[in-house]
Amino acid sequence: MLRSRLFWKLFLILAVVNLAASSVLLLLTLDWWEGRAYEQAEAQLQSAAALLRNPAAEWLARQPSEELQQELVQLGERSGFRLTLIDARGVVLADSSQPDLAAVQEMENHAGRPEVREAMQSGEGVHRRNSATISEPYLYLAQRVRSDQQARGVVRVAVPILQLEQQLGELRNRLWLFALLLVTVLLVVTYVLVRSIVRPVLELSAAANAISRGEYTQRAYVASNDELGQLARSFNRMSEDLDAQFTELRSSGQRQATVLGGMIEGVVAINQQQRILLANQAAGDLFGFDPATIEGRPLIEVIRNHTLTEGVHQSLLTGDPRRLDIQLQGASPKSLAVQVTPLPGRPNQGAVIVIHDTTELRRLETLRQEFVANVSHELKTPLSSIKAYAETLANGALEDEHNALNFVRRIEEQADRLNALILDLLSLARIESEEETFELQSVVVGEAVAACQDDNAAQAEAKQINLVAEADAPEITVQADPEGLLVILNNLVDNALKYTPEGGNVTIRWREAPQGRVRIEVADNGIGIPKDELPRVFERFHRVDRARSRELGGTGLGLSIVKHLCNAFGGTVAVESTQGSGSVFAVVLMRG
Repeated sequence: MLRSRLFWKLFLILAVVNLAASSVLLLLTLDWWEGRAYEQAEAQLQSAAALLRNPAAEWLARQPSEELQQELVQLGERSGFRLTLIDARGVVLADSSQPDLAAVQEMENHAGRPEVREAMQSGEGVHRRNSATISEPYLYLAQRVRSDQQARGVVRVAVPILQLEQQLGELRNRLWLFALLLVTVLLVVTYVLVRSIVRPVLELSAAANAISRGEYTQRAYVASNDELGQLARSFNRMSEDLDAQFTELRSSGQRQATVLGGMIEGVVAINQQQRILLANQAAGDLFGFDPATIEGRPLIEVIRNHTLTEGVHQSLLTGDPRRLDIQLQGASPKSLAVQVTPLPGRPNQGAVIVIHDTTELRRLETLRQEFVANVSHELKTPLSSIKAYAETLANGALEDEHNALNFVRRIEEQADRLNALILDLLSLARIESEEETFELQSVVVGEAVAACQDDNAAQAEAKQINLVAEADAPEITVQADPEGLLVILNNLVDNALKYTPEGGNVTIRWREAPQGRVRIEVADNGIGIPKDELPRVFERFHRVDRARSRELGGTGLGLSIVKHLCNAFGGTVAVESTQGSGSVFAVVLMRG
């Protein structure tokens, strides 16, 4: 129950509503009580001021005296209020908050006080503010004192707001405690109510899930007689009908399982509602389901391919066979040829779907087309050059010995390029086809690097490039084929030398890496590789700068051979490069 999202959704909704209603009620109550408290305080102040108006007229007629001050102090102590007597000019004559007349005479003129000003104008003034005399918040009420139809002054009564707030604070605490108890009770009631609503829904959901898995004997048990109870009984009748129907279909399916199991093509039979009657293992392998658990399930639920399901729907609708070509996406995409044949009968009784896996055929066709296109493109340039030079020689250039020798050398260079291209193609073809197997053994990296330096020394010297090796432990070994490792190093070093300007540096370094591996790096300070070209550098025939690559004699296959050899040795290869600063190719192999 507590794991049910429906339970928590309903519970939280009702809980939030209850909390909101309780909060609003509490706030309204607090606001009402606060207003009521201040109204009562004002009423008390009015009563006190009314009682003081008559003696105040007599006091205002007298001169300020210590006797008057002490009399007002005693009245303030008995009433619990602060009492102030102010004449019509705003001069304070006596104040119960002051100890003596001298202190009173030091008080500011009160003509500008809001409550005094209002009282002089309208007869009464009420104001809440901080007392400038004793620096405490007060609720003030001032009433005008008249004598002989003239305003003689003001009698002011005040009570500390802190005193009111203390009373309100006690009231707030009681209300908060009551609200907490109320919310607790409401949450308990909400929990019980939501549980009684959700439990039948969960029963129905569990039964529906069981039937979707093929458990047609599953029943929903809901004791109520309301709409949920009626739904449960209807659901049970439906499951009983399904159980009877699919029991009959299952018996006929078992007789056909032997025949279907021996077929390499995928076969799926559906009824007129497009529910699966049977399927063989080949179909399950293609679409990733278990044939033993899908009987009775909708085709669109088991095979989630819009093209196929729409084609089946159209075939059932028209009664005509249909041929479909579909593509399955995912970790391993597949190309399938599908034949949908409706079963005879009116109305249509269903269809048989036969699936042929054409993935490998399409892959081979794509590879063939790409290979022919790439090879044709790569062979075209050197062959065109050879033909052009040969035609030039045939048309009289033989008589010019200097140019003739130059043309012959060019023909030789292009022939060497063709030869290198063909050799690389043959090597790559053997590796990709897995016809060439490698016997992996422990190979000393330092020895392979030394051989690589010897092979590329002439090229490095010709460009005055410093080709060096760096290693903390040269005797480290890796699991590889000796010749294959040398091919990897030669291709990476050759590539670095070609794209590093004269006087540059090419460094081969190796070291131990985590998880029992060895990292071999070939670094240069050459022209580098643009960032958007990095993901494609290991593709066949891919060149970052085609014109420069042809000028330097590259075939476009070296890095592809490196990648396939690394994969064959159970390793990886990666590149990091900054354009204009150089590149680092890193090969990671298992330690020998």
